[in-house]
Amino acid sequence: MQYRKDKYGREISLLGFGCMRLTRSGAGIDLDKAASEIRRAAELGVNYFDTAYAYPGSEEALGTILEREGLRDKVYIATKLPQYLVKSAPAIERFFQEELRRLRTDHIDYYLMHMLTDLAGWQKLEGLGIRDWIREKKAAGQIVNIGFSFHGSTDQFLSILDAYDWDFCQIQYNYMDETSQAGRQGLEEARKRGVPVIIMEPLRGGKLVNALPAEALELIRREGAGRKPAELAFRWLYDQPGVTCVLSGMNSLDMVEENCRWASETLPGTLTEADHALYARLRDMINAHLQVGCTACGYCMPCPQGVDIPAAFRCWNRMYTENKRSGRFEYLQAVSLRKEPPFATRCVGCGRCEKRCPQHISIIEELKRADRALRPPYIRLAGSVARAWLFRGGKAPAGEQE
Repeated sequence: MQYRKDKYGREISLLGFGCMRLTRSGAGIDLDKAASEIRRAAELGVNYFDTAYAYPGSEEALGTILEREGLRDKVYIATKLPQYLVKSAPAIERFFQEELRRLRTDHIDYYLMHMLTDLAGWQKLEGLGIRDWIREKKAAGQIVNIGFSFHGSTDQFLSILDAYDWDFCQIQYNYMDETSQAGRQGLEEARKRGVPVIIMEPLRGGKLVNALPAEALELIRREGAGRKPAELAFRWLYDQPGVTCVLSGMNSLDMVEENCRWASETLPGTLTEADHALYARLRDMINAHLQVGCTACGYCMPCPQGVDIPAAFRCWNRMYTENKRSGRFEYLQAVSLRKEPPFATRCVGCGRCEKRCPQHISIIEELKRADRALRPPYIRLAGSVARAWLFRGGKAPAGEQE
């Protein structure tokens, strides 16, 4: 196993164990199966185990297994504050203490603000005294490193990165998301600041293995040097020194063995020109299924009305490169659940974005199509209900009500 260092010189395994997809049995997690996989991963050098308050049964299972196997003091636990559920200062402490109980530990090695999508989410926590709370927890040794996980646009990622002296962060990143969400720009900016980056969704939830176009699979078979689609995706990440750890939701011993082997063999900076050409062709084949040729360059932004144009196009495209459910879910997660969601319906047709678009996209009309596809009536209703619950007492601004 290879290791890369965190902000304070601790060694983190290049491959991390993502515990969101532990195998379920009946209403809960199959503890014996999960224990065999976690035990084997630790034997092979994995020392970073990621979970979250919101992953059903995951924290409890991980805590039980680490205690039973005698592994707690040999590995790092990463878990997350469900900041989207926090409505008061006391709630922060309640969630944290519940997580300690679930995980059967007295401290969290890597603690994240879960699923920040914009700066406003962090500012809400600041208003509840999160800075003082973090300072107290670190002084008491109950939190060792503080960070955030992110789903949103590059500019919002950079704003959050600027807002606090973070110990680490976690982003969605893979060879198809190089210019979306935090993207390579965010990765490199974090690296410049010495902020370690944990990678989630290296396979886009398995889509870069199980949902590739037939022509892409044939290309890999023909020119992938015997490598599997998953190995190609991991190699692309491991090649980048700004990547500290890559999470994988491993739920079989074969997967553990295979992933650990790749993380042991793949050195940074070793991809060849032929390798990069292969990734470029794969992107082209996947992108051929796109609805709109947006490259997420951001030249169209900021929209005077606040519309998140790249997010709308990214999620609309995802509906057709992967499946409709994936695209709509990402849009719900990254856009619809904001207090004042930047929907395409805010567009007033000023045309400022179209003048700036290097791809010459008819943004005004394409936004209408994207919005219809991304938010059919049942999705609109789900978004309204979710926001009403998340932001109790508030009222959606004019133009945002559904």
